[in-house]
Amino acid sequence: MQTHNLGYPRIGSQRELKKASELYWAGQLPVDQLMSAGKTIRQQNWQLQAAAGIDWIPCNDFSFYDQVLDTSLMVGAIPQRYHTLMEQKQLPDIDLLFAMARGYQQDGHDITAMEMTKWFDTNYHYIVPEFTAHQKFTPFSNKTVNEFIEAKQAGFNAKPVLLGPVSYLLLGKEKENGFHRLELIKKLLPVYLNVLAKLEGAGAYYIQLDEPCLALDLTPAQRQVFVKTYAEIAAKCPDLKFILASYFECYGQNLEMVLNLPVHTIHLDLVRCPSQLDDILHTDIRHKKTHLSLGVVDGRNIWKNDFKQSLALIDRVVEKLGRERVWVAPSCSLLHSPYDLDLETNDKTLTPEIKQWLAFAKQKIDEVVTLKQLAARENSVAVNEKWRANIAAQESRKTSPLIHNIAVTKKVAAITDKDARRNNPFAVRRDKQRKALGLPLFPTTTIGSFPQTTEVRGLRARFKKGELTRQQYDAAIEKETTDTIRWQEDIGIDVLVHGEFERNDMVEYFGEQLAGFTFTKNGWVQSYGSRCVKPPVIYGDVYRPQPMTVRWSAFAQGLTKKHVKGMLTGPVTILQWSFVRNDQPRSETGTQIALAIRDEVVDLEKAGIKIIQIDEPAIREGLPLRKADWPDYLEWAVTAFRISASGVKDETQIHTHMCYSEFNDIIQNIADMDADVITIECSRSQMELLDAFADFKYPNEIGPGVYDIHSPRVPSKEEMVALMEKAKAVIPVDQLWVNPDCGLKTRHWPETKEALIAMVGAAKQLRATVRSPVS
Repeated sequence: MQTHNLGYPRIGSQRELKKASELYWAGQLPVDQLMSAGKTIRQQNWQLQAAAGIDWIPCNDFSFYDQVLDTSLMVGAIPQRYHTLMEQKQLPDIDLLFAMARGYQQDGHDITAMEMTKWFDTNYHYIVPEFTAHQKFTPFSNKTVNEFIEAKQAGFNAKPVLLGPVSYLLLGKEKENGFHRLELIKKLLPVYLNVLAKLEGAGAYYIQLDEPCLALDLTPAQRQVFVKTYAEIAAKCPDLKFILASYFECYGQNLEMVLNLPVHTIHLDLVRCPSQLDDILHTDIRHKKTHLSLGVVDGRNIWKNDFKQSLALIDRVVEKLGRERVWVAPSCSLLHSPYDLDLETNDKTLTPEIKQWLAFAKQKIDEVVTLKQLAARENSVAVNEKWRANIAAQESRKTSPLIHNIAVTKKVAAITDKDARRNNPFAVRRDKQRKALGLPLFPTTTIGSFPQTTEVRGLRARFKKGELTRQQYDAAIEKETTDTIRWQEDIGIDVLVHGEFERNDMVEYFGEQLAGFTFTKNGWVQSYGSRCVKPPVIYGDVYRPQPMTVRWSAFAQGLTKKHVKGMLTGPVTILQWSFVRNDQPRSETGTQIALAIRDEVVDLEKAGIKIIQIDEPAIREGLPLRKADWPDYLEWAVTAFRISASGVKDETQIHTHMCYSEFNDIIQNIADMDADVITIECSRSQMELLDAFADFKYPNEIGPGVYDIHSPRVPSKEEMVALMEKAKAVIPVDQLWVNPDCGLKTRHWPETKEALIAMVGAAKQLRATVRSPVS
């Protein structure tokens, strides 16, 4: 029996990669120091896993930005617009990678970033590969081989990890019509084979090929591409041992094909889908040579592994196949887990009772090794103590009075259909809202947050440390809010926001004020690039003890005669972007959060807020990977949003926001949410995402983003007008709003001001050329 890990967090235990990258982007860190920071993180990760006793340690799981983007560079799939940077500026690989991820606007160049979207049903974002009909692939970046050599020379038992060729193509996008990206496999495969040959020449033995698209519903033709591709890989690389890894779901209808692929080991996510083990053990796998990697330790959540449950699964497979054909592993890469629970030393932030129920990446590695020892019936003092402590922690959590609240249970049980419906249909509400709000054609707004400067973050830090009194802190936040309201008025934005300077994160801020949540100090995970989030932990029943946002929204509204949006995070997004309790259905927890948000919406309306935004960027992300499971999820997710939004009058306008999602296949469900206005990310896709709304004849109002806030690049007024011209070609003008793609928290003030002034100018130009159809 062997142990291995599929991937390890790469931001550093203290977010060293984030800090180094942002200093480098600002021109304050030399490239050699950035490279050194990356190497230090890799070496520390490898050493930690080796010390814990992991047999095969992943390499090439590190990235300065994103593993899919790394793959694009590995195979030379670099979009044409970046070639001038390579030819004229001879940009180093690391700068080319950042230009592709973030855009490039300097030295006379103005090049847009590549599209970004969610990694399956996680909150991680990847850079979407771009393909043309005549796409060429050629070996380009040597990162994969170099990092294996680095690990080997440092003395580690390293296993290179690559995104598999078929999933790489499926995760990309055709940038022109007339072909399907899977047709490119014959051009792509030789480059993969070249890399595999180099790895073998450098001494690699086991190679992990991640094919997460095997968790999706594939057509027979797509499955056939897998069959042919892996047959050729096996034929050309007969001495390499391939570990085929998929995760986040069962193999489903792909299982028979997968079991017949010529690979050494097949990885199973037994956290998301333990039932697939029965399907596999009832096949003829016993008579084959295939090994099974059992993903029994949850790579995506922070709850301590249940050793009894996991050991029972391992024992079943050992009984069928023998110990030598069994590998023990996490369910997926630990990229989605925080670094180390030992860093949580503040008992006020995370109480000892709750802490004993948790495990972060470092602890999960130890759980994998301990499960191997338990499966071998190792009878040491240390292993026996871990067994007893695990059983005690599981029992403590089951019986803790912290978990359940009878009042919440009764409130959920009392929900009726009426609670999930507005008083009147949208057509009636629209007329009332237009009369009440008096907004112009192409109304401008932003998505919520304004730049969180070092000074603003410093205010929060000083307040938490007790260096500022509540009165001093509030006065400072009031000044930031006042300045931001005045500036928005000055440039002519129509619907203002207060800027959210009091908020640390769009989920954490609410979790801090809701019962049933707790928090970590260092539980950071990567969302994209240098962007890290610290998800709350939902351990028990959720309710709202008191108003959460009314104080700051009411203060901002009192500064201006213009409308100020109340800004809330929706129930599904709070759920998706938290570490959620696993002792009850997610739908139950989502409904509890919906009731808490509903209470806040009602209080905002009472405080005079006439426009309230309930962000749901994660509702698409939460879709199950198998379409057969979509109806149940969409039923409770849409209902949760409607519960949160339906306690107000017709005149109160409800907005929602979604970003980096494909909407075509759930457009009916988005319409069913019945938000009066939806704002969406559209700039990177050049308004392609609007097609779904146009084809559906989406009846409500919509704000397609014209400013990509995930890039430092500033678009011109003319560029924004051109994007809105595309929008009004498919959406009636009286339904359109003008806004950025997302909140502006991560941007700096100079670029924000320049972009928003251009945005307001674009809206004015559009109004001058269009006669309002609004009566």
